[in-house]
Amino acid sequence: MPNLSDYNSFYQGFRWQNERNKLVGLPDAKGLNIAYEAVDRHALGPLKNTVALRWLRKDKSVEVATYADLQKRTSQFANVLENLGVMKGDTVFSFAGRIPELYIAALGTLKKTAIFCPLFSVFGPEPVWQRLSRGNAKVLITTSFLFNKTVQQILDRLPNLQYVLLTDAPENSSTQILSLPGLMRQASEQFTIPATDPECPALLHFTSGTTGMPKGALHVHQAVLTHYMTGKYVLDFHEGDVFWCTADPGWVTGTSYGIIAPLVNGVTNIVDEEEFDAARWYSILEAQKVNVWYTAPTAIRRLMRMDIRPREVYHLENLRLMLSVGEPLHADAVVWCQKTFGIPVLDNWWQTETGGIMIANFPSMPVKPGSMGKPLPGVEAAIAEATDTDLKIIQAPDKQGQLVLKKGFPSMFRAYLNDEERYNKCFRGDWYITGDLARKDADGYFWFVGRADDIIKTSGHLVGPFEVESTLMEHPAVAEAAVIGKPDPTIGELVKAFIVIKAGNVANDDLKLDIIGFARKKMGPAVAPKEISFLDSLPKTRSGKILRRLLKARELGLPEGDLSTLEQS
Repeated sequence: MPNLSDYNSFYQGFRWQNERNKLVGLPDAKGLNIAYEAVDRHALGPLKNTVALRWLRKDKSVEVATYADLQKRTSQFANVLENLGVMKGDTVFSFAGRIPELYIAALGTLKKTAIFCPLFSVFGPEPVWQRLSRGNAKVLITTSFLFNKTVQQILDRLPNLQYVLLTDAPENSSTQILSLPGLMRQASEQFTIPATDPECPALLHFTSGTTGMPKGALHVHQAVLTHYMTGKYVLDFHEGDVFWCTADPGWVTGTSYGIIAPLVNGVTNIVDEEEFDAARWYSILEAQKVNVWYTAPTAIRRLMRMDIRPREVYHLENLRLMLSVGEPLHADAVVWCQKTFGIPVLDNWWQTETGGIMIANFPSMPVKPGSMGKPLPGVEAAIAEATDTDLKIIQAPDKQGQLVLKKGFPSMFRAYLNDEERYNKCFRGDWYITGDLARKDADGYFWFVGRADDIIKTSGHLVGPFEVESTLMEHPAVAEAAVIGKPDPTIGELVKAFIVIKAGNVANDDLKLDIIGFARKKMGPAVAPKEISFLDSLPKTRSGKILRRLLKARELGLPEGDLSTLEQS
């Protein structure tokens, strides 16, 4: 039975303090620390011998750490930082793939009350430099390969970076380039977490979206309440569960739900070092007996294109729940998952700035394919008309407007690093302006329309790309679709679609006309695409979001900016 069996009554009676009471806090009432709730409290209790993390290497070898093991290793890393003179509020960065040292470093940094910030291992020198310099990095954890390939080129441009800790170096190279294994061997396994105010800064996540310099969203230890609560009620963790989040630790889902939420809830967390491979993924679900699987629409669409019937080949009877995040999930993917796995994939919505899931399809609720679901208990969401100075809540159902959230939930970001003006522009009074357009139906379900800056204005109509893309995806030949507005002197903008077709179809003019006719019949001529281009693949961020701005720049012959940054953000 789901942990949340009656959404409406739980939502009405919800109090954040009740969730806080389910966490123990630091001994002697010294505050609230994410790492203590995720590791130490379990290591000191009945879960001490439960496997906390199970790493699957590229060569399929396995490394495990119980909660007791994790307590010792994260304490060692906290002592490494202590010995290096790292202070409360200093920033520690990781630049690595899904290796054990990254997870140890993240939790050890939080124990030390320093700030942890992960970076994508595929970043080039410039995006790494931007984030390290803007985040005032004091310590960087990385591998010898990534140091030689990327970091060494920018080292002289980072005067505040005091130490680089190499995860695979046998000995120190200099007073700045140090061997992490050597430092760990010398460090004590005992560490007392200092008093931690719930508002103490804990996590820094850079988000660049599709334009502008990266923004550093700062979160505090209090955010652990959202991680705990969403793990329990959205991911529906039960005692003994095995959980797998496929997100890269370089973006917020890989930290909030690839590290913190499963550990705070005391389940076993699977970490796969390898990148996407359909057969490997299905084998992991089978061999690891995964109960709860959290992945992304991009991965689901790739699986949809494979000629594999997983339940006929693999034993997946342990899979109880499948969830998706990263970009809106098209209705056809929900239907495909129901048919393929026997369970629907449950979509949810949140942002780097919110730190955790805000709107979700809960396991006990009827699923409306294509909907984001309903707000998390403790979170008030609404649709609004917003200007630069004012905000008006829209009460009528199915009206399009800005998706806004009322301040007060624990994981709301507390600042954009060194950019107070930009942070203040995100709010109108008590409401956070997400920048996403949505609508809310009569049953209280929210539906994504598009980013406010992606909306297409054509012949007096406002068209959301996601709406058109969802319709195009219903055509039997379409595997993926992205839609932009192309300037037109007569109608303002015309709707143009970029399409990846399924195997077995031929990209020709006949297929273009067939798809356009299909869309016109479904949506009407004012909204349906007037132009179509076929592509082998769509440009995306590492988190799976379609880079419509990049498509538009290419279409219009405009400068594309730093593609290495955009395509990997």
